[in-house]
Amino acid sequence: MRILSTATAYPPHYFSQQEIVEAIKEYWGESFEKSSLLERLHYRTGVDGRYFSRELDEYRGLDTWGKANDAWIEVSEELGERAIDCALKLAGLSRDRINAIFFVSVTGVCSPSIDARLVNRMGLSRNIKRNPIFGLGCVAGAAGLARAADYVRAYPDQVAALLSVELCSLTWQREDLSVANLISSGLFGDGAAAALIGGEKIPLPGPRIVASQQVFYPNTHDVMGWRISEKGFNIVLSPDVPAVVRENLGRDVDGFLAQHGLTRNDIGSWIMHTGGPKVLEATAEALGLKNGELSASWEALRRVGNLSSASVLVVLDEVMKHRRPAPGTRSILAAMGPGFCAEILLLEW
Repeated sequence: MRILSTATAYPPHYFSQQEIVEAIKEYWGESFEKSSLLERLHYRTGVDGRYFSRELDEYRGLDTWGKANDAWIEVSEELGERAIDCALKLAGLSRDRINAIFFVSVTGVCSPSIDARLVNRMGLSRNIKRNPIFGLGCVAGAAGLARAADYVRAYPDQVAALLSVELCSLTWQREDLSVANLISSGLFGDGAAAALIGGEKIPLPGPRIVASQQVFYPNTHDVMGWRISEKGFNIVLSPDVPAVVRENLGRDVDGFLAQHGLTRNDIGSWIMHTGGPKVLEATAEALGLKNGELSASWEALRRVGNLSSASVLVVLDEVMKHRRPAPGTRSILAAMGPGFCAEILLLEW
């Protein structure tokens, strides 16, 4: 199984962190007593700017979950089509070559799901196998790659498309003044990423997906996720996330590598979910990375923020296009998310 191509797509609205902070302060007005805290939290995220689905002044009108979710559907279709088409163009494939589509998101809902809407919008095959996945959050980009690889392992002459669309700005709870919500309003952005995964009989180049493994951590469901109410998605973001990463990731990566007769010394590049500064620092500590091995993840965080499930795919896209390792190099691609769980993939270039 090989990753044939990757692509990203973003809304047209990009704002600096300063512009976003000022817009939030203006929304809350004189009643907001946590202005200095808001600024401190936003400027510590390591994010310079983010893409948003709407102009900043349009978010006032998204005053119900229904309105925000309608915007999610509209923008998801637009970005999804662009990301998939770009990935197809890079691989030299046509739309009708996609045999299965895996769609991951945790920032909106609809039925039929976005993948079904794209079948109509893009004229994809009537026999396409649809696999919409909701609820995995930040881990879903890595998990989607692994599930798509499982599919083409069974059908080696076929191509699977993975699409992640996360429009985090549409989930912001503007009446929630908790520290968790203030952090998320400064960290998460909007965007989409796509990848094409081909079976062994597809004669196209790309890094080989050697193996994957998911690890579930029992009784950690309150570490990260959503609390869903009539107002929509309310962030659950525990300060324990970096500790969970620090305590588990190194051990689980080592165990996964050992199954294949490898150690960390055999890994030439690391493709990791961006998380946030504390998560990336915990990741580096857990894996003993001290020489800038996570620079692609730090750069993605700085440039577009945390895009939940799309983040690790954004980092993968950067590596595929601008930091491609030498042939034979092995990479670990990994992300962690609600459950709490980790998904780890071994790639070979």
